[in-house]
Amino acid sequence: MKDDRYEIRFGGSGGQGIILAAVILAEAAGVYEGYYACQTQSYGPEARGGRSKAEVVISRNEIDYPKVIQMDLFLAMNQAALDAYFFDFKPNGLLVVDSTFVKQLPSSRAISIPFTRIARDDIGKELVANIVALGAVGLLSRKFSSDNLEKAVIARVPQQFRDINVQALHAGMKAASEVDLAYLPRSVTTDEEKEV
Repeated sequence: MKDDRYEIRFGGSGGQGIILAAVILAEAAGVYEGYYACQTQSYGPEARGGRSKAEVVISRNEIDYPKVIQMDLFLAMNQAALDAYFFDFKPNGLLVVDSTFVKQLPSSRAISIPFTRIARDDIGKELVANIVALGAVGLLSRKFSSDNLEKAVIARVPQQFRDINVQALHAGMKAASEVDLAYLPRSVTTDEEKEV
């Protein structure tokens, strides 16, 4: 039985809403997509303003270890989180960054989207940058339908903020849909090539 674990890490600073984004993604996976899903999180000692990370592991099979072993996808909302949490990135993983705050990329397999600027300029509320990023991650991972992501957002956010969050989710999906993953370089040391 092939292990189809898919591991996602969200990194940012306290107050950027990355833990909420990870919780919504895990609920989209587990409740609406029918995956097994585990979600974990940790904060830096500073809490608000300090580094924080959240992880989501999804699989069609039961998950025996709930934390990321090697990231398939890493969302970094700022440079400090990228620098701190990049260490176990898969050779052919996908790095997604908020180009509003991230300027130095440690991988050529990176996609830069200005999540915070989109939230501020297009939605009118910088606070929903995490949901803009969630929309992009959901689409780029190719593991979620847009309908199921939207259901998970609606189920989790307070009713008075529902419309703005759904709008943010769609803005993130639209930004990600303009990216062609086929143009990203591939690592030469994939497991399949090692076996040859």
